[in-house]
Amino acid sequence: MNTTALATLSICAYLASTLLIIRDIDQSRMQRTALYLAWTAVCIQLLYIAIVFQKNSTFNFGFFSTSSLIAMIVALLLLIAALNKPVEKLGIAIFPIAAIMLALELNFADKTQLLSSYNWAMSTHILTSIIAFSLLNIAAVQAILLAIQDQQLKSHPPKRFIQSLPPLQTMESLLFQMLGTGIVFLTISLVSGFLFIDDLFAQHLVHKTVLSILAWLIFTCLLIGRRRFGWRGQTAIQWTLIGFLSLLLAYFGSKLVLELILHR
Repeated sequence: MNTTALATLSICAYLASTLLIIRDIDQSRMQRTALYLAWTAVCIQLLYIAIVFQKNSTFNFGFFSTSSLIAMIVALLLLIAALNKPVEKLGIAIFPIAAIMLALELNFADKTQLLSSYNWAMSTHILTSIIAFSLLNIAAVQAILLAIQDQQLKSHPPKRFIQSLPPLQTMESLLFQMLGTGIVFLTISLVSGFLFIDDLFAQHLVHKTVLSILAWLIFTCLLIGRRRFGWRGQTAIQWTLIGFLSLLLAYFGSKLVLELILHR
């Protein structure tokens, strides 16, 4: 089967879903159609990944391939959450990013970072890291929307998109649910990393470990502060984005420098 055709079809479905959400943001029927298209895009991309995996007999964890895989997992997690939570409008940000990352993988994928070069323990660490990043990515998008919603409600009559979002209290509750789940996987990722990585200095992973631990501390303190001191609003938004920025630099900063700049 032609992988290029599959990837192109998935990209088109992601973009069509985004356009439908934007165009018919107040119409629940069109929202469902947009979600069906997004499910189609994710399923086609999964088929694409399966065919590439079969061809290479392993996963490719190069920069663009990893970015595309994470974007797809983020989209999938959003779709699963949308089955019983009003989070489908996050697709306006997430679905086009998934399309862009898949397009970049299709055109610039590096075939040198293959999973077969890692043992099962490191593979577990990598996969749990990807899931953790994906969940916290959704939380960051949620925090950005929450900030925009809060600002517009205070300053002037909100625009149609903001009016279509759930109430602030619901948005905050969803944010902390995503953070809690993401921290569970981030904890597993960090523990497995300490158990399975032999030499952090030799593997250029010191900065990644430090930034990941910093992100874990920020998110954990935020959850504790929410539970004990009732932290919410701008405090929750700011610390969520700071924590995610630390995690973003940990996950992609090192890969960007090592693979695309230093070519290691």
